[in-house]
Amino acid sequence: MNFQQLRSVREAQRRGFNLTEVALALHTSQPGVSRQIRELEDELGIEIFVRAGKRLTGLTEPGRNVMPIVERLLHEADNLKRAGDDFARADSGTLRIAATHSQARYALPPVVRDFRAAHPDVILHLQQGSPQQVAKLLLDGEADVGIATEALAQYEDLVALPCYRWTHTIITPLDHPLAQEAADLAAQGQVLPLERLAQFPIITYESGYTGRSHIDEAFRAAGLDLNVVLAAMDADVIKTYVDLGLGVGIVAAIAYDDERDRHLSAIDARHLFADNMTRLAVRRDAYLRDYIYAFISTFAAPLSRAAVDEARLGLSEAA
Repeated sequence: MNFQQLRSVREAQRRGFNLTEVALALHTSQPGVSRQIRELEDELGIEIFVRAGKRLTGLTEPGRNVMPIVERLLHEADNLKRAGDDFARADSGTLRIAATHSQARYALPPVVRDFRAAHPDVILHLQQGSPQQVAKLLLDGEADVGIATEALAQYEDLVALPCYRWTHTIITPLDHPLAQEAADLAAQGQVLPLERLAQFPIITYESGYTGRSHIDEAFRAAGLDLNVVLAAMDADVIKTYVDLGLGVGIVAAIAYDDERDRHLSAIDARHLFADNMTRLAVRRDAYLRDYIYAFISTFAAPLSRAAVDEARLGLSEAA
């Protein structure tokens, strides 16, 4: 039994049993992949894959049972290599970050700047996706750290650490009637009611992104229709279409900047929608190199090495 056999089996499942794609991913030949899989099956005395001729079409029942073990073995091998690297190449290596668009665009830039200044020999790889995609990258071992608002706390194998709370902001063109109404209400010590916002077409995030569930919940609880005319993953896209007059935008407050967005009006919406929590997640069983701990504490100062390790061991409510 060797690691190349295990990698061939794992990649075969990950790539939909397409051996051509497996061979490309492992930089080898298709016959080589088939041989590695067969040799492992012969050694174990079972067939891991269902076959139709020479094609793999799925996992057998024994295959479904051994696949989690294959994943664990390869994950621990990766942990072993990282442990060695920590001593051999102390503060150099690669840090793979997976984040949602809003986090990558608005929250991460100052963090990356400060981290790079302190750790110039660490190469950063930044991947963007939905919260579910961020979680999958972590679970598949393709990211070291994941940052998102929703979903990360729903996975048993991840430790999702709370970082900071944030709210939503309503954005409109400068001459929009809602902007003046909100200003008049604020002058009287009052706030914009949800019923008034519901009278306008809405441009906001896609479901599953950047606190969208709290927006939906607020309208549903009030018995109001949420008329979303355009949904996007990125606040900059939302602002573009608000500027075109297609509707009123609802974005993360961090996405609005007084200087950069002078062509838009902002209305505080914290009274309308529940607060959101940004979470940073790591695999519970991952080996975290020193610079990964450093990045985590740069992103959220309370998340010290001790706090992260306590959460990973299940000794803290932070997870």
